Amino acid sequence: MPHDHHHHHVDIASGDRRVLAAVAVNLGLTVVQVVAGVISGSLALVADAIHNLSDALSLVIALAARRIARRPADADMTFGYGRAEVVAALINYTTLIVIAVYLAAEGVTRLLDPPDVRGWIVVVVAAVALVVDLVTAMLIFRMSKGSVNMRAAFLHNVMDALGSVAVIVGGTLILLYDWRLVDPLVTLGIAGYILWHTVREVRPVIRILMLGSPGAPRLEAVLEGMESVDGVGEVHQVHLWQVGEHETSLEAHVVLQDGAPAASVKVALKRVLADRFGVRRSVLEIETAQDRCRDARRIGHGSSHSASPGAEGDPGSRLTPG
Repeated sequence: MPHDHHHHHVDIASGDRRVLAAVAVNLGLTVVQVVAGVISGSLALVADAIHNLSDALSLVIALAARRIARRPADADMTFGYGRAEVVAALINYTTLIVIAVYLAAEGVTRLLDPPDVRGWIVVVVAAVALVVDLVTAMLIFRMSKGSVNMRAAFLHNVMDALGSVAVIVGGTLILLYDWRLVDPLVTLGIAGYILWHTVREVRPVIRILMLGSPGAPRLEAVLEGMESVDGVGEVHQVHLWQVGEHETSLEAHVVLQDGAPAASVKVALKRVLADRFGVRRSVLEIETAQDRCRDARRIGHGSSHSASPGAEGDPGSRLTPG
């Protein structure tokens, strides 16, 4: 086992080095793009540079979150620090939305009064930017598959690559036809696409932070599965939520049928939750027909005749590993 553990750390260290390399190339590119954008008079190029700076910052945030998330649980954070990555993703998506709105406003301003743009500088620098964006995206692509945090950083770079393609097209049209309107139009296109994609991606991040139930398994299916276990009469006061991107938790009150053995029913329930629904963290409060909650809600907390510890408030207050 130690051998596997060692390789796990090597992979983590390798991932961190990839992110640091991506930060370095993006910072260098940002400086080049800002200078070239000012010289050429291209808003689209400056816009791409600002987005590139946001890429570098997003990668710094993502790297910091990766490191914080590895810390073990302690007295202050009894769940551990895994949600640092979800918070980082929310910060990065929010930044993207702000950038998109700013670029849209600037694009409209220049649409009304198109400036002179030196197309050849725009095309050359944007081509260099495209190469850097693709290299950065390749560096973090594998990590983005399993982490909402790295996916947000990856999206920054994909958006930049698309932006660079759009800027190249715009600069070429300026060179060929002196069509100055293309620069603000390209800027508006970049802003619109960033906004659309980001709003779509930020929803599951907010859902995790709001302790929302996951898309799968569905709560109705989980309830049906639990109540199909022999000895279970009813399940109520259920909470199903995501502790992190890949970790689903459940807590519920289970009313036993008359004469059903509590210990074996609990074991069977936890097996069903883990095997059928992938829920490996669960807290089950066992009740009988005599001491069951009165007027209990099927989903969420309701009134109860007894106040057991942790019965109210954040469902996480009673979470224990299954």
